Amino acid sequence: MAHYVDGFVLPVPKKNINAYRRMAQKAGKVWREHGALEFRECVGDDLNVKMGLPFPRGIKIKPGESVVFSWIVYKSRDHRDRVKTRKVMKDRRIAQMPKTMPFDVKRMMYGGFKTIVEA
Repeated sequence: MAHYVDGFVLPVPKKNINAYRRMAQKAGKVWREHGALEFRECVGDDLNVKMGLPFPRGIKIKPGESVVFSWIVYKSRDHRDRVKTRKVMKDRRIAQMPKTMPFDVKRMMYGGFKTIVEA
């Protein structure tokens, strides 16, 4: 069975990376407890690439920002919907997270993806 992945690309001010990491660690624990198979948060390291459209240009980072690339793996889309909507979003630990995020939510890129290759 192919897995389902929620993917995110977000601009995060470099001064907020540690705050973002702390928030993501808490969120990751909740997602995993409720059934997510993987929860990954990665900060840009080698972004000055020559081929394609580099993430910084694609998300239009501003001076002092970096890019965070994240994904959450589920068994299926239905599993994602059960984990995210019926469990995670109702978990009090998520409700207690700060309303002000350490990144610009309006510039966050997000989508759900069906896996077509698992090697």
